[in-house]
Amino acid sequence: MIDDEAPQSLRTGICDLNGQMRGKRLTGDQLPKIEFSGLRLPLSALNVDLWGADILNSPLVFSSGDADGQLRITDRGPVPMPWLAPGTDLVPMWLFTDDGRPFAGDPRHALGRVLERFHRQGWKVTAAMELEFTLIDPSPEPPRAVGEVASVLGVEELDRHAVLFDEIFQGAKTMDIPVQGALSESGVGQFEINLGHGPAMRMADDVWLTKQLIRGMASKHGLAASFMAKPLPDEPGNSMHCHVSIQDRQGRNLFDNGLHSGTSLMHAAIAGCLACMPGATLIFAPWDNSFQRLTPETHAPTGASWGYENRTTAIRVPGGDPAARRIEHRVPGADANPYLALATILGSMLIGVEDELSPPEPVIGNAYEQRALKLPLDWDTAIKSFSESPKMTRILPPAIISYYVAMKRQEQRRMADLSPEAQLRVMLQGV
Repeated sequence: MIDDEAPQSLRTGICDLNGQMRGKRLTGDQLPKIEFSGLRLPLSALNVDLWGADILNSPLVFSSGDADGQLRITDRGPVPMPWLAPGTDLVPMWLFTDDGRPFAGDPRHALGRVLERFHRQGWKVTAAMELEFTLIDPSPEPPRAVGEVASVLGVEELDRHAVLFDEIFQGAKTMDIPVQGALSESGVGQFEINLGHGPAMRMADDVWLTKQLIRGMASKHGLAASFMAKPLPDEPGNSMHCHVSIQDRQGRNLFDNGLHSGTSLMHAAIAGCLACMPGATLIFAPWDNSFQRLTPETHAPTGASWGYENRTTAIRVPGGDPAARRIEHRVPGADANPYLALATILGSMLIGVEDELSPPEPVIGNAYEQRALKLPLDWDTAIKSFSESPKMTRILPPAIISYYVAMKRQEQRRMADLSPEAQLRVMLQGV
């Protein structure tokens, strides 16, 4: 790297199991060393709770003696942090063991494992994301959303925060994130950012980085950006809808048969998503607050259903040009870890294909009024379903399942000791 291009300040960042960024602050002259030899980090740093505390009796700590691993730069490379002083870069990293193997407790590696299975089939995955968040004024007690009334698709709501959104758009361009636009959603202070389609790993990186960007820019304006699934009890929740399609080596969309119906491969993928959904719900709804979003008549799914152009279902097949045929998975909240969410969705699709599953008939009309396999609708049931699901062991490494369950049980215990107001503060600060 040329000296006059060297950053003045560095942040190294890695995604923990909750989707939060962990890392270090370094001087800019450390970048060549990091590029050549990486950094050391305890393996257990990725398995901490929402407060950043170690997991008591952690199976990771006691099996390894809390050993270090090797942090290596991802193929994303350094990116600027435009919400901080010029010359500040973030170096996204992922974790390996000392013998050079991917660390099984790293969520980015979990997605990489699933994508490798697609690669062995000669397939590649394209994904796009719709990410919702709520702008919060953190000064009152309790904190409140900015604005007085909801204004779905209201241009004036966007214009009230024109400077902030201009800075988000410019920041995304600087960070090479394909943000296509924003819209005002149906909740007070609620907005949606649309990220253009791209390779699945790149998209997970983009969502993770976009969350940092939005939080940072909001803070500059004296606001907080919350990705809580349900920051306001009487308003719609924040989702992270995932659009996914599969291409062959020639770039042909394997869900496209030239018709509205889509291919048999698409149907098998949908069936896999539905079959895995009860066991996978904890990945899509990782906290007690997350289940307040999954309520009937709110455009958030409560059952494992699918349909064409139907926003009351868990899996929606959007209309439009058959060449762009894809499935939209509508269960994940904005609080979900994007790497684990995509790994789970794609792994579920593979189970559908491998087991030659067929979905039920598509839902026509209101899915809330029709029979469907129900999702766990409380935190405790979701943890139990996830920990006991044989399908999850086909998707995620056993280490992640073990660490994730231990983390969620600890968070349960800690949340139980807090008042609702204290829980809200913790979630607003950490999600």
